[in-house]
This record gives sequence, C-alpha cells and structure tokens, in this order.
Amino acid sequence: MPFVELDTNLPAGRVPAGLEKRLCAAIATFLGKPENRVNVAVRPGLARVVNGSAEPCAQLLVSSIGVVGRAEHNRGHRARLFEFLTKQLDLAQDRIIIRFLPLEPWQIGKNGTIMTFLIGMEDV
Repeated sequence: MPFVELDTNLPAGRVPAGLEKRLCAAIATFLGKPENRVNVAVRPGLARVVNGSAEPCAQLLVSSIGVVGRAEHNRGHRARLFEFLTKQLDLAQDRIIIRFLPLEPWQIGKNGTIMTFLIGMEDV
C-alpha cells in the first residue's frame, strides 16, 4: 500500500491537470503494486526551498511496505521517478528531491485494523 506525496512550490495552474492520476498509475507500475492500493497527494503552491533556492522545485515522498527499503530497490525507482517528474513538471533533476520511506505492516491502519492482521499481505 504505497503512499505518495508530491509537494511543490509550483502554482496550481502550472501543475498539469490529472497529474495525481498519472502519478498513481506510474507508482503502481514502478513499484509493482495494484493501482487501487496506491494513495497519492499532490500539493502545489507551497513555500519550498531546495538546495537553498526558492526557484521552482518539488519534493516527492514515496512510502511503502517491502519495495523501498533498500538502495537496490530505490536505484531503479529513482531513475523512473526522475524521468516522470522532469517531464510532467518541466523541472530539472536538481530541482527535485525524492525521499523513500520504508513502512512496516503495523504502521498502517485500514478497515478498522492494521495491515499486519489483514489477509493478502503480498499485494499491499
């Protein structure tokens, strides 16, 4: 069950319409998770500084169980995510920061319980 948060100082009008849906589909593909399990938030118009500059920038946080906890995982994810974001947001790679946060099943509540106790953990 991936959680994706894209924060940017780009004004809402400069963020392509439907980006959240395209990002959801891309994350599902990149992480090998079902699209109906991916949660995405896109927050434009924030006060943000990257590398000491308030020029247009973005930060992507990708949290998930089992697929972002090792450098070997994130090497491939990073390449695909930078390609996606540079095209979608028209930003250079040095204006984008990607953070990966591994999650454990006990850290996610769903359907009145936590993921640890839900059946079908293979597709979270």
